[in-house]
Amino acid sequence: MSHRCLAAVLTVLALVSLAPASATGQATTASTASRTPWGDPDLQGTYTNKTITPLQRPKELAGKEFLTDEDAAVLQDRTAQTRVDRPPRAGDPGTYNQFWFDRGTTVVPTRRTSLIIDPPDGRIPPLTPEAQNKEAARVRALARRTTGEADSWEHLDLNDRCMLWSVGPPMLPGGYNNNFLILQTPGYVVIHVEMIHDTRIIPLDGRPSLGPHHRQWLGDMRGHWEGQTLVVETTNLATTEDGSASGNDPIRIRAARGDDQTSTLRVVERFTRVDADTVSYQFTIEDPARWTKPWTGEVPIRKTEGPLFEYACHERNYSIVNVLTGARTREKGAEDAATTTDAR
Repeated sequence: MSHRCLAAVLTVLALVSLAPASATGQATTASTASRTPWGDPDLQGTYTNKTITPLQRPKELAGKEFLTDEDAAVLQDRTAQTRVDRPPRAGDPGTYNQFWFDRGTTVVPTRRTSLIIDPPDGRIPPLTPEAQNKEAARVRALARRTTGEADSWEHLDLNDRCMLWSVGPPMLPGGYNNNFLILQTPGYVVIHVEMIHDTRIIPLDGRPSLGPHHRQWLGDMRGHWEGQTLVVETTNLATTEDGSASGNDPIRIRAARGDDQTSTLRVVERFTRVDADTVSYQFTIEDPARWTKPWTGEVPIRKTEGPLFEYACHERNYSIVNVLTGARTREKGAEDAATTTDAR
């Protein structure tokens, strides 16, 4: 772990007054139903949620809830074959090679064909008529935009600007950096995420939620225990002005809200240790103003060797300057070519 990443974690621990237990938790065995020194179920550790199982069930697998062992082996082999390095596309100097990716190599242990477990078809429910109209209006507005895609840093997504990635809620696997550290203290659970620099600090003390005017990029999180399960409810998720996804969030939940005064979006997460090395992670997304019904997904998170690495994004993100400079250079070249043509 880099010195700066370690310093960030230690700062978080100081802020939440972490008890003098090990930051990565005590050794856990399935037989002891491990608990913290203050009696809460112990979820602490370094985990990964990487998997090649998609969020939604592929259309070609419609009606098939589970893969057979043979199906899973074929899919995993096919995935491995597609990860052979290939040269970048023409004109694309920024493509990563496979060294940088860490999507995982296996399907989830249940062999489900999607991370979504409800609705039974494994697909995100349809939009409500109101949401369909809003989405169509948003697309039309983007099509009418007179500015270019790289006229301003504000046109780039939040992850391009190193502000936020899709670290949750819900916590979904991505292309790389699918690792996180769970820490606990009396009254708090902390989830430190490897991707970019986000740390979720979840109070367990029953404090009231923030009012509707207070929006946060990671939302207003409140947690409590239901037996062995940590339940986290999140509301007040912030959005960008044009409704673009925070950190390329594949389900675009932050575009779901409408205006800040009438948000109906609610995300409920459930963390349950199922054995010494595995935590069941479920999430349910409700937004009656956007989807016709709630929907639920499940991802097993498994212990992995640390440490988490620093994702030095913001302080070393020169790409935005390069993108904007390149766009200006291209425009200047087009202007010069037009002037030359006119002169002829």
